Amino acid sequence: MKKRWIVFLATVIVITTMTAIFTTSKPAVVSQVDPEIQPVTKEKLTEIFRDAIKEEKRNQRFRFFARDTAQQEMSVSTESAAGDSAVKGGSEHSETNTQVQGVDEADIVKTDGEYIYQLIDGKLNIIKAVPANVMQLITTIPYSHSFSPNQMFLYEDKLVVIGHTFHDSTPDKNQNQRSMIYPPRHFEATTAIVYDIQDPKNPEEIRRVEVDGNHVTSRRIDNYIYLVANHYPNYWIMEDTREEDIDLRPRFSDSATSEESSLVPYEKIQYIPGSKETNFTLIAAFDLNTPDKEASITSYLGSGNLMYMSKENIYIAVANYYAIPFREGGSDSPDTNVYKFTVEGDKVEFHSSTEVPGTILNQFSMDEFNGSFRVATTKGDTWNNSKPSSNNLFIYDENLQQIGSLSDLARGERIYSARFMGERIYIVTFKQVDPLFVIDASNPKAPKVLGELKIPGFSNYLHPYDENHVIGFGQDTKVVADNKTSNSEPMVYTDGVKISLFDIRDVNNPKEKFTEIIGGRGTYSPLNYDHKALLFNKEKGIFAFPITVYQNLEGKMYEQKFEFQGAYVYDIHLEGIDLKAKLSHDTGPYETWEGEIQRLLTIGDTLYAISPTMISAYDIKNYNQTGEVSLR
Repeated sequence: MKKRWIVFLATVIVITTMTAIFTTSKPAVVSQVDPEIQPVTKEKLTEIFRDAIKEEKRNQRFRFFARDTAQQEMSVSTESAAGDSAVKGGSEHSETNTQVQGVDEADIVKTDGEYIYQLIDGKLNIIKAVPANVMQLITTIPYSHSFSPNQMFLYEDKLVVIGHTFHDSTPDKNQNQRSMIYPPRHFEATTAIVYDIQDPKNPEEIRRVEVDGNHVTSRRIDNYIYLVANHYPNYWIMEDTREEDIDLRPRFSDSATSEESSLVPYEKIQYIPGSKETNFTLIAAFDLNTPDKEASITSYLGSGNLMYMSKENIYIAVANYYAIPFREGGSDSPDTNVYKFTVEGDKVEFHSSTEVPGTILNQFSMDEFNGSFRVATTKGDTWNNSKPSSNNLFIYDENLQQIGSLSDLARGERIYSARFMGERIYIVTFKQVDPLFVIDASNPKAPKVLGELKIPGFSNYLHPYDENHVIGFGQDTKVVADNKTSNSEPMVYTDGVKISLFDIRDVNNPKEKFTEIIGGRGTYSPLNYDHKALLFNKEKGIFAFPITVYQNLEGKMYEQKFEFQGAYVYDIHLEGIDLKAKLSHDTGPYETWEGEIQRLLTIGDTLYAISPTMISAYDIKNYNQTGEVSLR
């Protein structure tokens, strides 16, 4: 039930845009940031942290108010190409649904066409999946309480498990560092453990890479792994400690060359002159084919929580809430800093940066095409009628200099999803109805809206079907008028899960060709916020996802009855949306963690449904069950 309410709150439409942390600095000016960066020195780093302490002290009188009033808008996650089928050591099999073809994303489940690898409840399970009628759990690796695994990559005979490590003691110091202080004593690191899985029954740990900070995200291109972490130094310790006894640089380690951790060298930490950023972004890149070569570390003052990666570049974005000034009667919404890094193998280098007006919903709101960087943003407060929000598309050249834009789309609404498909861009906004905008970006200097479709509900994930059709996945909505006052806003709340097939053959007149509504209020799917939960194969007629279904009780607006937990399998085609199967690991009359199907995948003509306690297999010709294995 707790999970249901968390997801429900995340999809409630009446969301207040986050109230800013107030400062006394000058208003942020949206302009290109000087791309010329410099390596820091110990003196410069100390100066930056000292200035940050002074700034925070000046703003202390606003903090209590800000803490009581700040409401962060919850956004749903969505990423452009479906996971392609692959053959790696086993039968043809599905892969993780990713944003960019050729750029893999870590997930909780992977397969090589013969074995299924699953991270669940602090352990790694390896299952012999083929043949399905004799599936077998062959290996389980439990992890200690200090390491929490949350996702993994699979590449040939290597498995990379990524998670958080919690250290309860000061990092090791060498003889020349004994007088230094390394705060804090309890800190978090991002860790990647590399296994040799030539023998899946006996995985062998062959490498461990670790960087300070919380894990943001990761990617894999061929044999290269890219880890991104944010490190928040405890610079307030400078108030009570001599500067010569403190070193606030982040640390990293790589067992390929040493078991000892090291401080990131000053020359590998960069900053933009004039920036007041105090948090570190660390990018660790390493080659799975050269296990003896130390990971390369790139560090930068300026943290980010959203990332888009092409095969050549990384873009990291962070909303700049701290740059918003306090103003009598309200506050402005933040803008977003975007940092670009070039990528070539394990070489990652800072390239340029810019400040984008507004906030970015998720990674699907960013894209790179023909050398241009494109980003969709929302600026302003959705529920501020005197100063309504607006939605925008900005296009930048390879140096992040703005070359084109579309502004003031759907005033008073915010972006719920975006999808970039070459020269065509789709953006969904919402407040009471769902406008789907079709945008032509063939001329990056002059993008233009071709068509617009307004329908009930909203899509918070868009998936390409073909060049003229797009699948929308989101929620149906109900609008209830408030009869107390004639000028009050109507109440809008989410209802069942909604699937739409949009026909864009006439770009000036897009249509919702087919629609399917599942359940009532409280029905939810991980696909609403996690694109990796989708299994899509157009050729095999599979559009499958986990779902929990509730039905509305007649005459009772706020009461629903639990109906189903498991997964739905649809065939979406140009003649309709057909439900092919309902798959369940049902454990009783209520939804449970044990019975939650988290991922679906295919190996050959068999579909597998994976939950925390079971894997079941089905023949995709008729969806009759062909096997199962308990993971308890």
